Amino acid sequence: MDSKRDLSERDIITKYILPAIEASGWDKQTQIREEVSFTAGRIFVKGKLTKRGEKKRADIIIYYKSNIPVAVVEAKDNKHTVGAGMQQALEYANTLDIPVAISSNGDGFVIQYRKNCADVVTENADLENFPTPSELWACYKRYNNIQTKEAEGTSLCSYFFDAEGRTPRYYQRIAINRTVEAIARGQNRILLVMATGTGKTYTAFQIIYRLWKAGCKKRILYLADRNNLITQTKKGDFKHFKDKCHIIKHKKIDKSYEIYLALYQGLTNYDEETDAYKEFSPDFFDLIIVDECHRGSVDEDKAWHKILSYFSSATQIGMTATPKETKALSNIEYFGEPLYTYSLKQGIDDGFLAPYKVLRVGMNVDLEGYRPEHGKTDINGELVEDRLYNTKDFDRNIVIDERTNLVAKKIMEYLTNSDPMAKTIVFCVDIEHAERMRQALLQYVPPEITARSDKYIVRITGDDPVAKGYLEDFINPEERFPVIATTSKLMSTGTDAQTCKLICLDENIGSMTEFKQIIGRGTRINEDYGKQYFTIIDFRNVTDKFADKDFDGAPVKIKESKQDEQLSEEIIDEGTGEEQIDPVTGENVQFEEVYGYDDDFGAMELGESTPEYGKKEKVYIAGVDVSILSERRQFLDANGKLITCSLKEYTKHGILTSYRSLDNFLQAWNDAEKKQAIIEELENQGLSFDELKEEIKSDLDIFDLICHIA
Repeated sequence: MDSKRDLSERDIITKYILPAIEASGWDKQTQIREEVSFTAGRIFVKGKLTKRGEKKRADIIIYYKSNIPVAVVEAKDNKHTVGAGMQQALEYANTLDIPVAISSNGDGFVIQYRKNCADVVTENADLENFPTPSELWACYKRYNNIQTKEAEGTSLCSYFFDAEGRTPRYYQRIAINRTVEAIARGQNRILLVMATGTGKTYTAFQIIYRLWKAGCKKRILYLADRNNLITQTKKGDFKHFKDKCHIIKHKKIDKSYEIYLALYQGLTNYDEETDAYKEFSPDFFDLIIVDECHRGSVDEDKAWHKILSYFSSATQIGMTATPKETKALSNIEYFGEPLYTYSLKQGIDDGFLAPYKVLRVGMNVDLEGYRPEHGKTDINGELVEDRLYNTKDFDRNIVIDERTNLVAKKIMEYLTNSDPMAKTIVFCVDIEHAERMRQALLQYVPPEITARSDKYIVRITGDDPVAKGYLEDFINPEERFPVIATTSKLMSTGTDAQTCKLICLDENIGSMTEFKQIIGRGTRINEDYGKQYFTIIDFRNVTDKFADKDFDGAPVKIKESKQDEQLSEEIIDEGTGEEQIDPVTGENVQFEEVYGYDDDFGAMELGESTPEYGKKEKVYIAGVDVSILSERRQFLDANGKLITCSLKEYTKHGILTSYRSLDNFLQAWNDAEKKQAIIEELENQGLSFDELKEEIKSDLDIFDLICHIA
């Protein structure tokens, strides 16, 4: 018979750890799960190829009532000490929001309790004294501040809706459980911050379903501000509500349903006497979900906020990837501190969101500015004002034909050399710019592509009723056309573009909120259609915002109290972009505002009304020498930061971090059973040898390449 010290980790689990857990009253079939993978494995981009990293996997997770995780157990073989797995157990417990971390080598257990969920921090237990279900449930209740029988009953609701084998990911489960438990404690204002592409709507559905089935919330309102968000939701995750679900359309009020979806614009006519939402009594709804709550819903000066105020007795949950925090507006002040935050960086690290590469293109007129020569006239023969124009002016105040054409040429060059059928969004300054860009792009499309469809390039903006059909086809992975969409604001938020592989930035983005929303259009993964990463082509240095500490940091309330506000209407904060004044019209073009509403399509372009093509305020010129001065590729390292040095220098640093000298490397290379092990170790740091070969124009094998670089 083998000695205990000779057994593998797997054998230790089977022969010692699992029997000890079961002996304490845990059911193996419903409450004990082994080898639980909870991430998808980060995607590493190797040239045009991708590779998944390893999934994070817990040895054992223990659940109370089958759906509430209360302890994570990490096992080691008997050559290790009892507590050798504790660091890993704590890391997983922290990620998964589990109150108890346990380590074992088959001799006994080391138990560590998190956040005062027990009277002691750590304790040792032999195999006969593993914590019982009642003991770990008591820890969970203390951990989550569940103090009453009513709250406990609500928290125990096991109504996760499992559609076609789809269960919540770990971070969705945390958001759902925390929200349900907060409501059970009597909290009525809740904020959830989840990066674009992480399933906010699915999470909202699960929260609603759980509370609805438990009878805690009987009438629910889901609020959004764009028709495409409502229709996506009704046809998507909310389809499981079937005939219980209803979309409110203006005055068509039917009070016989239980789940309502509505546009703000469909509930208010901006007239207190005729506002449609007042046909409901103030206490009609028990729960309101506010989708994309950063877009003005808590602005006390707006009609939309009156809807939330009218239904103030309802529990209100705000959901967004980008909570609005300015000196004038604050989601946090209204909803409270985020109950849970899941960031873009976390999503990429876990492999649930697509990583990205950046190509920055610098043109001479952008980097150096443009000053018209003496006597320069526009296309109408009028003199052009003599001053220095820069990227803030281009396409808003002054239009240079050659610049527009060069941007279009570069975009089509990239697509032609990579994948001309890659779904692409080109973000422009305004609607008129989006139409010009569409026309410019058409000049450079290979004839064999345009021959296949006249919808290869389309403009999707809120002023065009035809755009609704284009948008639906663009976001449908099964529809090949349209491929390229030019837009201004309409597609910047809420658009579920699962297969978008290229985002082109040719607009000035001052607002961090808007920037994060735009980047979110590319973060979804759809491996069935070959979408595992995306590329950003930046023509205006907008991607500098990736280096801003606020890009992926926790939201912080910065709203000033009214008595301290001495803000002049003349002041424009161009640094933050939170308030921007059109230099031509003098109108506020703040990102979050919606000034137009089209009944057939929903909100029009944010901050814009129907365009006046060729309007006098813009100066159109031609005959300007425009050229590309610089191109720089940037890529994500293993820590999720954009690398700004050359790939060669980054690779050299990575190699020397792992191997201090040539002798160290040679010894490891010769000792390795498989050379691939070293290559994979370096690639897991974010090093891409395929891209490196392309950059330095070398065809060396991997061994020689590593020696040459280092």
